[in-house]
Amino acid sequence: MYIARVTGTIVATIKHPAYRGYKLLTVTREGLDGVLDEGKYDIALDTVQAGMGDRVLILDEGNGSRQVLDMEPWGPVRATVVGIVDDVELLE
Repeated sequence: MYIARVTGTIVATIKHPAYRGYKLLTVTREGLDGVLDEGKYDIALDTVQAGMGDRVLILDEGNGSRQVLDMEPWGPVRATVVGIVDDVELLE
């Protein structure tokens, strides 16, 4: 899992049937300091109605994503938005 920012949406006229009802979002990894790592992005299925600029929690593991989406035993998904992050507090 990692924290990311929603940086865009993917629009497609034809999608795999497993993607029906879900938005496809581009998400860029975010460091604990809040700085985006522009070179690290994923395309993730949105399960929480996230929007542009939202800080989100990404499940980046295919089997876990398929379980969240109830795509057993098979589904072409790797990354899934599983939460919207309100705040990050670092403890020292």
